[in-house]
Amino acid sequence: MFINTVYKIKKLLSKLVLNSKLYLYLLNKKVFFKYIEPCHYLMKKKIVIFISGKGTNALNIVSQFRDSDKISVIKVFSNNINSPFLKIKKYSKIDTLYFSNDQLSSSVFEELKIINPDLIVLAGFLKKIPNTYIDYFKNKIINIHPSILPNYGGKGMYGSKIHNKVIENNEIETGITIHYVSNQYDSGEIIFQKKISIQENDTATSIEEKIHILEYEYYPKVIQSILIK
Repeated sequence: MFINTVYKIKKLLSKLVLNSKLYLYLLNKKVFFKYIEPCHYLMKKKIVIFISGKGTNALNIVSQFRDSDKISVIKVFSNNINSPFLKIKKYSKIDTLYFSNDQLSSSVFEELKIINPDLIVLAGFLKKIPNTYIDYFKNKIINIHPSILPNYGGKGMYGSKIHNKVIENNEIETGITIHYVSNQYDSGEIIFQKKISIQENDTATSIEEKIHILEYEYYPKVIQSILIK
């Protein structure tokens, strides 16, 4: 009897549009609250992704969790209207939204509160996350940075700018850092780091390619490790 009831509730909730008045009404009235705990174990963890560039990391994450019965990518937000990811959304079947930077602290934030994601994933998102996000979604926002932090972090340090500096400074290694987002650029608690050696014939372009391989391999794994204990 209980399983049938839970199934019916899940089926009903799945049909509701998250920003609908009916959904908000049910939340405010605390309808179904006695079923939330048992249902929790039957529902997928929800993640949203923010991008500013091509969206290759986002596409990789979407692909990794497409068939997962534990994690679901709910939406991808982009502040770059020319991002290729927005053009290929029909293939990924993921809801996407382009927004202007001044909407980050207003309409986008309000939508996120309704979605209530288990994790917000920054994948090449270049805009500073407002403090309101950090306070509201405490320890639920992560970022990936293409260097071994604290080296080559901070405002304006991203992509090829980092790799050019690494070459210029004759570094012998580089890598990736996955960290929680704080109120300062690239300064949040470190979750994971992976190093690679720099070869004599490496260029900024070849390093970037190697970094992408690390990102594609480890970002989904870290996301899963955070959400699935």
